[in-house]
Amino acid sequence: MESVPVFKPLLAEEEFAAAQRSLEVGWLGMGADVAAFERALSGVVGAPDRHVAAVSTGHAALHIAFMLVGLAPEDEVIAPSFNNIADFQAILATGARPVFCDVNEHSLCIDPEKIEELIGPKTRAIVAMDYACHLCEHDFISDIAGRYGLRVIHDGAHSIGSAYKGKPIGSFSDVTVFSFDPVKTFTAIDGGAIVVRSEEELTKIQEMRLIGMGQPASVMYQNERAWTYDVRRLGFRYHMANLHGAIGVAQLQKFEHIARTRREVFAYYGERLKDIEGLDIPSCDLEHVLPFLFYVRVLDGRREDLRAHLKRNGIDTGIHWQPGHWFSLFKNCRRGDLTVTERLGREILTIPFHSAMARATQDRVVEAIRSFSW
Repeated sequence: MESVPVFKPLLAEEEFAAAQRSLEVGWLGMGADVAAFERALSGVVGAPDRHVAAVSTGHAALHIAFMLVGLAPEDEVIAPSFNNIADFQAILATGARPVFCDVNEHSLCIDPEKIEELIGPKTRAIVAMDYACHLCEHDFISDIAGRYGLRVIHDGAHSIGSAYKGKPIGSFSDVTVFSFDPVKTFTAIDGGAIVVRSEEELTKIQEMRLIGMGQPASVMYQNERAWTYDVRRLGFRYHMANLHGAIGVAQLQKFEHIARTRREVFAYYGERLKDIEGLDIPSCDLEHVLPFLFYVRVLDGRREDLRAHLKRNGIDTGIHWQPGHWFSLFKNCRRGDLTVTERLGREILTIPFHSAMARATQDRVVEAIRSFSW
């Protein structure tokens, strides 16, 4: 029997047609489909005072965002150690260093009550990363940043389509980044995006994503390019390709279907798994949150036993994530008390969670978990 993967993108006729149409146009670089994707994403963000720039990956979005806020060598960025490695590598790419903060026991997002004690003379920014089905305490974090003159990079890779206190993710933060890689709620094959407040910052991003070239985006969005331009700043080959933009648009057009089915699967898992002793499962406000993944916390040191059991039953699992301070590259980075993170790193387990996931597949996952010798 075929294994059930942890992630599975919802690709159908619409994506295949969009890809074919984009390829037939023959403009393979950044062009009209990228502009269409940015417009579609702006609709999801729902804030006319924000500006969206698409880039090649979520990591590219992070790197540009950290450059945008002016990080320099020896600067420090406070970030949750329980985080994706992309955030830490993007910080390092600027010459700055991450400072590892613990997370909240319930939300698994950065614990704002532990941020202030880590702020030092080199601190320049805070990473506020939403996780799985939980949102950061963004107002609390913004207040801290305002009092110390810090920038906030809101990592919304998990939370696109969710709302914080009635405000869509991307509509209220200092700088927001999204990811559209193959496993995300909405995929563009690969891709990322940055949401900023000002046209000045948008222009900087547009230049940085195109190896510093000052070609007007308005020209390239017509599937054309300028042959004369200025180069005013450091840049990278981080622009999004038209093919990826076309796929992204097709995905965002399925927003309601994807959102509804993911909420249904999340609720079903929660109901079927809630009574298992030795297993902690997440809960969230599904009316306002669009979940990216479904994790469980396996207690009493039994995670690897459960993983092996599920593997024998054809159920793939993941670990999101190993804490950043565990890696050799970051062993000398400054850190606070990481009690919750240490425990999470040994308990966290991701189970299969897909858009439009068949009920029979859901039941197969549930029964495999329930058949473990708890």
